[in-house]
Amino acid sequence: MTRQEATYELLKEIFLLLDDGDRRLLNRFNLSVPRFYTLLHLGTLPGMTPNQLSELMFCDKSNVTRLIKNLEQDGHVVRRPHENDGRSVRLFLTEQGIRVRQEAMQSHQQYNQRRFTAEILAELNTSLEHLKTCLQADLAQDRDER
Repeated sequence: MTRQEATYELLKEIFLLLDDGDRRLLNRFNLSVPRFYTLLHLGTLPGMTPNQLSELMFCDKSNVTRLIKNLEQDGHVVRRPHENDGRSVRLFLTEQGIRVRQEAMQSHQQYNQRRFTAEILAELNTSLEHLKTCLQADLAQDRDER
């Protein structure tokens, strides 16, 4: 196995461990990871459209539609007609959605404080920022070549 393959495998395993931990934590709030990030985005940018949310979530509109429908059924999200585009809607958190978002965010932040000690952060952040920049540049190059 090359160093690149070993690094990729290590990062993938770390991602899976982080994701599993997130799923277990968020389950306490009846949230999946995508539902949690939907609440985070809608709390940060209230009134966004499903298309905007789809871009932020890196998923297609049908997935966002399903997420929103489920969050509406749980009383966390409401759709309102877009004031300028009769074919579109804007998405907002309900009072319940705001409360669940805040509680889940606080628990997630506390959990991350346990998972990422100061020592770990000091060693990782610079390298990970560089890796992220390289990955974004590679994806941009792929888009430009199409």
